[in-house]
Amino acid sequence: MSPVAQVRAAELIATRRAGAYHHVTFVAPGIAESARPGQFVAVAVGGPTSANLLRRAFSIHKVTPSGTYGGTVDLVISAKGAGTQWLTALRAHDTTDIVGPLGRPFPLPAEAAPCVLVGGGYGSAPLFWLAAALKERGCQAHLVLGAATESRLFGVVDARRAGDSVHVTTDDGTAGTKGTVAAVLPAVFRETGAVVAYACGPMGMLRSVTEISAAHGAVAQVAVEEAMACGVGVCMTCVIPVTGNDGLTRMVRSCAEGPVFRGDRIRWDAFDGGRCTVPEDAVGAQAMRSH
Repeated sequence: MSPVAQVRAAELIATRRAGAYHHVTFVAPGIAESARPGQFVAVAVGGPTSANLLRRAFSIHKVTPSGTYGGTVDLVISAKGAGTQWLTALRAHDTTDIVGPLGRPFPLPAEAAPCVLVGGGYGSAPLFWLAAALKERGCQAHLVLGAATESRLFGVVDARRAGDSVHVTTDDGTAGTKGTVAAVLPAVFRETGAVVAYACGPMGMLRSVTEISAAHGAVAQVAVEEAMACGVGVCMTCVIPVTGNDGLTRMVRSCAEGPVFRGDRIRWDAFDGGRCTVPEDAVGAQAMRSH
């Protein structure tokens, strides 16, 4: 069972550039001690008088349960909109508040097993913490990092420290193998004999990882990147179609039932150009369409 989420006033103690991204560290005791790889936090943006009422959700890059300042939480942010730009403009000792840990973490193998960890862009942020947790269980961790171009990669140096092997791909060939992660994944499965794949990144990449994993007899555990408005399961804006143990498809909340799902349970056929639709055979689909 996931730990109960907490709300914490969080002080920024460090911010630094990491290629195209910002790597920030907040003091967040309680959250740091209870979080697990694959979970996320929802961060308030804009300050107390801001019109930005909705929080921004970020995968947890890593935690330090204790230290000089108390437990800390590290996040990787791509400053695209007003909220994330406000966050990345914060200076040391500025504060905001954070809710977490949220969501379902990556499930770890019961026994030692070779694993492949795949990250797209800054989606690789939680994978290094996951790699450390896997190694504590005697598992091998083989990392594959992909991005559109070299500046959009995150954590290549960290990956070389954390992984038993590392493969890098870029769409334009500016670093590593030219192409997507699909260009190297089949070979990685053959060479490592991996039985589990973990992935975090764009939905198209997660679908590809799921399909390649299945072709090699491996189970894919994927952390989806659906937009989350509230982060706590209330607003229902992050629902995706997932098939349950009973074979029925239901629209479930990425923030509460996820963000980690078995890849082969997600109805990838419902995603078209980044937009998610409700499959006709989903439970309650007719009722949804009648409103």
